[in-house]
Order: sequence, then structure tokens, then C-alpha cells
Amino acid sequence: MNALSELRSRFEKVLSELTSDPAPFVGMIKPTQDATFGDFQANCAMPLAKQRGTNPRSLAAEIVSKLAVSDLCHPPEVAGPGFINIRLKEDWLTERINAVVADPRLGVELAAKPKRVVIDYSAPNVAKPMHVGHLRSTVLGNALYRVFKFCGHQVVGDNHIGDWGTQFGMILFGYKNLLDAAAFQSNAVGELARLYRLVSQLSTYHDSKAELPIAETRRSQLETELKAAEATKAPNDKQAEKALKKLRTDVAEILDQIKTLNKQIETVESSQVLKALADAHPQIAELARLETAKLHARDEENTRLWNQFVPQCLAAIQGIYDRLDIQFDMTHGESYYNPLLAIVVEEMQKNGLAVESDKAICVFIPGNAAPFLIRKSDGAFTYATTDLATIRYRVKELNADTMIYVVDTRQSEHFRLLFETARLWGYGDRQFVHVNFGTILGKDNKPYKTRSGDTVGLESLLDAAVAKARQIVNENDDRKKDDAGNPTPELDDATRAVVAETVGIGAIKYADLRHNRESDYVYDEDKMLATTGDTATYMQYAYARVCGIFRKGSINRETLRQGAGQIRFTHPSERALSLQLLRFSEALDGVLSEFRPNILTDYLFATANSFSTFYQECSVLKEPDEATRTSRLLLCDLTARVIAVGLDLLGIKTCEQM
Repeated sequence: MNALSELRSRFEKVLSELTSDPAPFVGMIKPTQDATFGDFQANCAMPLAKQRGTNPRSLAAEIVSKLAVSDLCHPPEVAGPGFINIRLKEDWLTERINAVVADPRLGVELAAKPKRVVIDYSAPNVAKPMHVGHLRSTVLGNALYRVFKFCGHQVVGDNHIGDWGTQFGMILFGYKNLLDAAAFQSNAVGELARLYRLVSQLSTYHDSKAELPIAETRRSQLETELKAAEATKAPNDKQAEKALKKLRTDVAEILDQIKTLNKQIETVESSQVLKALADAHPQIAELARLETAKLHARDEENTRLWNQFVPQCLAAIQGIYDRLDIQFDMTHGESYYNPLLAIVVEEMQKNGLAVESDKAICVFIPGNAAPFLIRKSDGAFTYATTDLATIRYRVKELNADTMIYVVDTRQSEHFRLLFETARLWGYGDRQFVHVNFGTILGKDNKPYKTRSGDTVGLESLLDAAVAKARQIVNENDDRKKDDAGNPTPELDDATRAVVAETVGIGAIKYADLRHNRESDYVYDEDKMLATTGDTATYMQYAYARVCGIFRKGSINRETLRQGAGQIRFTHPSERALSLQLLRFSEALDGVLSEFRPNILTDYLFATANSFSTFYQECSVLKEPDEATRTSRLLLCDLTARVIAVGLDLLGIKTCEQM
């Protein structure tokens, strides 16, 4: 039984008599931040009293008088202006914690009404190696996938790879015109990635050359307008000040744009090789787009090359997934849905949802100025068309109730329009969720790049973290000494390598997941590998410490679990740790309701801290009373299992020795 869910359920029965919409008030029942006020606190009486025009303390007393919770907790207390403090009964707590001791699910019940959930995450373009920008979608999506599945939902993890768009046209053009045959023979995927970057860079150069005069003209206009506005602004004219602020922002933005354009031009023109290539291929962007169009039209040569390149690229990407311990139930790229695109457009036109506008086919959404474009004026389909075809497939073939898209915040407008279009199309009974997220930053608070300005490759990021972790593992193990002060390292070289990989990869994942997903965060290896504070390494050491207790005492954890011993409370920290362990299911409920894995990381950090307090205040192996010693060993075992399972749900492994 989840104590928080049970309390909310019982409060809801009372609150339903006082308001037609009890849900927001039920949500105000939460664990207390300070144990002196009990285990849970309900702050619903104050806002509800304001709504009803009554005294909040009197209303709180009325709520308490109608609550049926005597089997679960001590009589609730009304405090201050109307807070309701709740403390669970000791016998209820001990009964529940002992029921969890041998439970492989750690007290987490399976969903009463399982959903059919498709989680769309990672989704790299196969035309180029995975980079740091793919990390957040991959680890966030995988954590949500694992939690949904653990809680009993029917989950499909879908890697909707980009294997059909403009990037492939760039590769095809590059392969035909700019190929280094020896490099391709040696490392096909590396050469294809180089060709993609090269064609992209040359295309950007020509675009920048065309855009720069326009931007300079715009800058001149804005600076003239700004000077005139500053000269004519009257004192205390708030409207004029607002207009000035907007003009200053516009000037700053156009100056940034010009700076970027000049840098892109200079990069090419400062290199004789790049400048010669740019001069030789002035229409490179258009020619690359034509290669894409030929691929979509099933041109024989381009189709043959596509069939050759895609498996090679996928194999390289799979190496990263294997290292991250990421699996998908299906990997359907954009190409998979290509045969459905014309059907989608035709169906939407027939039912009147899509109409022609300037030779393009669009969906006009009420209240939205810009249309949702599903076929361009030249007949080409768009990402929107592919996404709509994907929804159609997921409903008809997978019978999905819920579709979750783990994609960065910059795509928010696209998904808002996509979901609204899908609802108008007839899928209003399905749940669509955009799990958006921010950017990984360098220590300069700018998007994380290499010193040369390139996007950091994901493989090199993993290598660096593991190398750093290996240094830490070596130092920690080399410092171990026996009672006489003699060095006693415990790990051989192979074990150190495994621990370093586990710690390094875990640190990267946890550092990402512990942040509010909508926030940007600074990538800092030193902080994320710290053995103290809110890091995976701290959790992994907590787990290894518990394993060390059982190793030192020569105690088999499985035998202990199946024995007749019981957890009992002889010290406040035992009760506090037990209550924290019982809140595991509450944390998972929070992850699923808000699509935020950081709720689970917060829980695990609090659990590790609670265990640390318990371990400092209560002797375990040296406890003379056998029943108390067994009780505390059971608490240690349960703590280790909760940490291990919790980390596993985040995609993070543990080691019994570190």
C-alpha cells in the first residue's frame, strides 16, 4: 500500500463533499519537509476556505473530524492557520516495512489499469555520429521506458531514426563528388560523417554569403530607427521606452546574426581547400536537395547507395547504445513511413481537414496564425507528414493509448501543432505528451562544444568520463589499508576497468537525469564523479558499502531475507529510514505523472542520506542484541535493493565492490 496514495484517496472522499473539484486540493497532501510536523501534511484547508468564504482552521477541523484514517495513522492534528499534520502509526509502519523485506517488487504494485504506451526517444540522424545533443533524449526516454515497464504498463520503445531526409541528400552528393576513397575503405562511417559535415559547411557558406548583405541592410535600418527613437523620446514616456527596448533587442540580435554569418564565411575563405571546393560547387545545397528528391523517387543508384550506407551507420550507432545499455523494441526510421505519406494527405483532404494554399497542402488550426504544412508546393512531404503517419501507425498497429515524444524544447511548437492536428484528425481519445528538455552547456554557459567549436561526440564524452572514473577508482582502491596500515587493494585490473565503466557511464546518466529536464545544465565531470553529494557515484558507493557490511559479516542476504527476523524500531533513525524506503512507490508515481526522472533521483539521494544517518547512529554488525542486529541488517539489505533497483530504472548499474 502506498501511504500517500491511500491518504489522498481518503481525503478525497471528504473533500468531495466540500468542493466539486477536489483534485487540486487532494494534490496538496504531501510528505512533510520537517519530521517534527509528522510524516505528511495537508495544506488544502486554507485555499479551500478562501474559496468557500469560511475560517480555514475551522474547515481543517471539519475535514479531520470526517477523515477515516484510524487504521493508518494517529489522530491528525490541526496546526497554525489550518495545516493538517499526519503521523503514521508505528505498528502500521512495521507491518508494511516487513511486508516489503522479501518482496521482489519492493512494495511497488503493478498498475491497476495498464496503459499501452509508445515512447519515442533518442532518434539520431544515421548520417552522422551521435553527439552530446543526443544524450538527453536517450537517457531521459530510456528512464521513462524502464519506469513505465516496471510499473506494469505495456511499453514500446521506438527509435524513430532520421534515415530519409536532407542529410542523406548531402551524403549522396558528397559521396558522388567529394569522396576520399581510401578513407571510405578504411572507415566508411567516418568518411560519410566527414562528407555530411563538409557538404553542410559549404552549403552554409553560400547561404551566409547570400544572407549577409540582407542582414547588413537590416542592421542599418534598425540602427537608424533606434537613433531616431532615442532622439525623440519624451521623459517618462513608458510606451516609447518599451519601443526603445524592443529596438535595442532587435539591434543586438541582428548584430549577433551578422557575427555568426561572418564567422561561417571566414572559416571557409581562410582555407584554400574549402574555398576552392566552395567555388567549384556554388549550387551545392540545391544539388544535395535534388539527390534527396531522387532517393525519395526510388532512383536506382541512390537507393542502392542508401541500402549500403544505412546498415553501416546503424551498426556504429548501436555500439553507443550497447555501451549505454539502451535497447529499443523497434527502430523504424522515417523511410519506413514513406509509403503512407500520400495516404495521410489524401485522407486529410477527403475529410476537409487539409486544404490547398498557394499550391501547398496545409491544416489550418483554429486560433493559430500559421498553418501546419503537410505537403510543400513542389509536392514534397514534410516532417509533419511523417509524424502524422507515425501516429496513424502507432494507433492502428500498436493500439497505443499514450504517445510520449522525448524531444528538445526547440521543437515545442511543432509538437503542439502536431498533437492538435492529430486530435482534429480523430485521435482525440489518445494521450500525446511532449517531454521537452533543455541544453547541455559547457562551463562557459554556452552549448557544450569542443575547443575548435565542433559538437562533442558522444563516444568521446563517454571515453573521457570513464577515464576520469578509472583514476578515481585506482586512487580509492590504492588507499585501502589493513589495521596495521599495510596497503590492501581489493580490485584487480579487470575489476577496476568494469567499475570505472560502471561509474563513468552512471555519472553521465545521473548528472543529466537529476536536473529538472526543462532546465539547461553545465556538464562538469569533476562534480558528477564526486563521491559525496547528489551523484550516481555517491549512490553506487552507498550500495557498495552495504554489500561490504554483509561481506565483512559473512552473511548471505538471501538467507537473511527468508529467515524469521523482523524489522523493529529501537531508534528514530530506523523509523525514518523505513518510512523513506516505503516511499519508493510514491517516487515512481511522481515520475509517471510528471514524466520527470529527477523525482526518482531526488528520492534516491534522500534515501542514501537517510541510510547514512542510520548507519552513523545505529551499530549493525557490532550490535549485541541478536534481534536488533537482524532488524538492522534487514534494513541494510532493503536499502541496498531499493538503491540498486532505483538506479537500474534510471539505466545505471551498481558494483558490489568499489
